[in-house]
Amino acid sequence: MWVLGVLIFVIGLLFSIAWHELGHLSTAKLFGIRVPQYMVGFGRTLWSTKRGETEYGLKAIPFGGYIRMIGMFPPGADGRITKRSSSPWRTMIEDARAASYEELQPGDETRLFYTRKPWKRVIVMFAGPGMNLILAIVLFLALFMGIGIPRSTPTIESVSECVVPVSEKVDSCKPGAEKSPANAAGLRAGDTVLAFGGVKIHDYDQLQGLIRDSAGKHVDIDVQHRDKTTGTLHADIKPNTLPALDKDGNPIKGQTVTAGFLGITPATGVHHLSVGESTEEMGRMAGHGVESLTQLPGKIPGLWHAVVDGAPRAQDSPVGMVGAARLGGDVFAMDLPATQQLAFFVQMLAYMNFMLFLFNMLPLLPLDGGHIAGALWESLRRSAARLLRRPDPGPFDVARLMPLAYVVAGIFVCFTGLVMAADIINPVRIN
Repeated sequence: MWVLGVLIFVIGLLFSIAWHELGHLSTAKLFGIRVPQYMVGFGRTLWSTKRGETEYGLKAIPFGGYIRMIGMFPPGADGRITKRSSSPWRTMIEDARAASYEELQPGDETRLFYTRKPWKRVIVMFAGPGMNLILAIVLFLALFMGIGIPRSTPTIESVSECVVPVSEKVDSCKPGAEKSPANAAGLRAGDTVLAFGGVKIHDYDQLQGLIRDSAGKHVDIDVQHRDKTTGTLHADIKPNTLPALDKDGNPIKGQTVTAGFLGITPATGVHHLSVGESTEEMGRMAGHGVESLTQLPGKIPGLWHAVVDGAPRAQDSPVGMVGAARLGGDVFAMDLPATQQLAFFVQMLAYMNFMLFLFNMLPLLPLDGGHIAGALWESLRRSAARLLRRPDPGPFDVARLMPLAYVVAGIFVCFTGLVMAADIINPVRIN
């Protein structure tokens, strides 16, 4: 079952890559740019076929893909596209320029990428990440509105016997320990809280907030028992040392607060979100994605120590394709309902596609965002030239940025290698 989970993730990954490249391919062909190759993966070609002027294929390493467009870069200032310098920096530029004309054929002069208007080039380069964004939205909506997501409910799964501060790090009660407010009030597993202190309860997050804000208060609790009878119980909410929560209600590691304590553990149910709730949830996850991307540099020391020193891997540690595949296998090997396994895969694939969108939109070559930035800069300086009645400066030569692109690519390769090593040697595990 573990292997099946990994296989399903790899299929989802390959589809995401193919979907991304389809965005580039379709818009490039729409604007008349010749595309000799459409490939999913890197390395040795496992399979390919030619349809019309484009070769479609699958390669051995499923960690990316590409389409090859003719004339990605304009000719040099002297109009030449061939290598003519021994300088290592100039060689990088000229090699990249020459490679973009390798498959130039008669008649391609009007089908070069760089000859298209900047707005068309922006569309072609944005179409790839845009397809990932569309797929992420569709998958998130399917998850939130169709499959549903696990949510804590106001129904009680268990009742704590006594008051135990989180700092003691034990679950058992000491002899003579004070009963928990829930236990003393008569709350039992299977009871559903209908109202707390006169406030009607809609979900557990609301109930948790009210409990925490009621330290030292005597509160009436309206409940529906397991046998469907109702009643009102009375509890004295005790101040207790509890984990601090972030804005999303998740515990903050290493931080505690003094707050009201009732002593109940909520049951978990499947909740289907409305369109508005789904939009709000996607906005929250988008915020987390942007925050995670900005925090990547700060995660490098933790990854290094996880690989070299065997330090425990943080749950929010960056995970690559290998790690994600392992998590998929772990979930499939667990004794979980099929709907929960499906929900995990859909959420992981949706979040992966959203992160691919964010990552590719970074304004750095060789990413799509770098080409978009180049096209926008060209449009800006040509517009400025027209306004100032100066000569047209011509296409912006993105190839001149290739030395920087190699540096950026080198950093990405090193980071990817570190993450992969951590995923193999010291992987993130599901608690």
